Amino acid sequence: ESAASSAARMQEKQYTPSLLSFFIYNPTFGPREGEEEKKILFYHPSDVEKNEKIRNVGLCEAIVQFTRTFCPTKPAKSLHTQKNRQFFFEPEDNFWIVMVVRNPMIEKPNKDGKPPTVEYQEEEILDTVYGAVVKQCYSMYKLFNGTFGRAVEAGGVEMLIQKLEKFFYRYLQTLHLQSCDLLDVFGGISFFPLDKMTYLKIQSFVNRVEESLSLIKYTAFLYNDQLIWSGLEQDDMRILYKYLTTSLFPRHSEPELAGRDSPLRPEVAGNLLHYGRFLTGPTNLKDPEAKFRFPKIFVSAEDGYEELHLIVYKAMSAAACFMINASVELTREFCEQLDGLVGPQLTLLASDICEQFTINRRISGPEKEPQFKFIYFNHMNLAEKSTIHMRKTASVCLTSVHPDLMKILGDINCDFSRVDEDEEIIVKAMTDYWVVGKKSDQRELYVILNQKNANLIEVNEEVKRLCATQFNNIFFLD
Repeated sequence: ESAASSAARMQEKQYTPSLLSFFIYNPTFGPREGEEEKKILFYHPSDVEKNEKIRNVGLCEAIVQFTRTFCPTKPAKSLHTQKNRQFFFEPEDNFWIVMVVRNPMIEKPNKDGKPPTVEYQEEEILDTVYGAVVKQCYSMYKLFNGTFGRAVEAGGVEMLIQKLEKFFYRYLQTLHLQSCDLLDVFGGISFFPLDKMTYLKIQSFVNRVEESLSLIKYTAFLYNDQLIWSGLEQDDMRILYKYLTTSLFPRHSEPELAGRDSPLRPEVAGNLLHYGRFLTGPTNLKDPEAKFRFPKIFVSAEDGYEELHLIVYKAMSAAACFMINASVELTREFCEQLDGLVGPQLTLLASDICEQFTINRRISGPEKEPQFKFIYFNHMNLAEKSTIHMRKTASVCLTSVHPDLMKILGDINCDFSRVDEDEEIIVKAMTDYWVVGKKSDQRELYVILNQKNANLIEVNEEVKRLCATQFNNIFFLD
């Protein structure tokens, strides 16, 4: 290859998908001509000229109406154009959320000082992934504010507009569209693997605390950002889990004292170690100015929803979430009582779990780099496990595989979602990679194998072996 052509290639610029706009509207709020602006409840970026906002909302309305004529029950979910892709979601009657994502693109320089040529990559974005992101936006809003309808009932459209502004202005900054992938489609929960004894200790801790502090209505218990116990409904826990692991915990991953997580054995019985602190509410109980205000969350109940205070309390790597009816006023006395009761117990539990975990790891033998990486998801309990993601928080998504392979995983998942039957798909990807997807009885497993010169039969055998060792008795395909 000549020096000139490699120099030209060097100047190529790759751009990842990015958020162009995000808006929420309700066509019934401005039905008459000249009132179109009343339909728009939220629009990002806010500095867009009024007529352009109205035009974009009108276009979405037209697309939704037009597609309804073909399929009245299932309106449009997305619209593909050369430069971008639009996603539509109607979470409540007549309330529409629209997200417009710019397609990834490559900028190629031109000779003679002409402006660069832009090539849009129209097939790179997966509808399932970004469709799931829009739904997550709504679920997260609803977790902290309740439904759109509730705001309108309580304080009219003005109140809803205020709530949307306040929430989405901050939330959209945390949306990192370039790192969204299959895990966003699942929205699963990573569970912490525990032996029965330690699990029972945690269960009895939860029971003791709920008994002593009868105000507590629900409890959730996490260790190392993984869930161990939850008293909430699954869908509520799923979105709360996302908030805790991508937003609250990363904000507080303060310098945990070095060696704090080593198993602790206080010499004297009276010397109860206490490393507990509040992650929501008062930062320091000793502060006379301390505020006892906690975030409120909305979870589903028999008659719609209930509003709760969310207390998140942490000792070392263990975190307990206590939820209390929002009509109760939480006082300094209550927080001191909770701190005195929970602090020492949670500290002890954290060191127990840590000890148990270290023992189990030693038994299972040294970790040698396996030939494969996998993502597993179970639709029944939302359990998710990935050895592909080293870290996935809101802003960082470190995957240890090439983006093209992640896209193949997404494509296989799309195929799976079209059929109800169990199935298996094997793909030979670029270079030496094989990608295998298995779907069986509400569970999905995606494996990436890196084996030179392997053939289909060998790959199949390898995946069977993996299922036998990692997931014995889960897949009944053969």
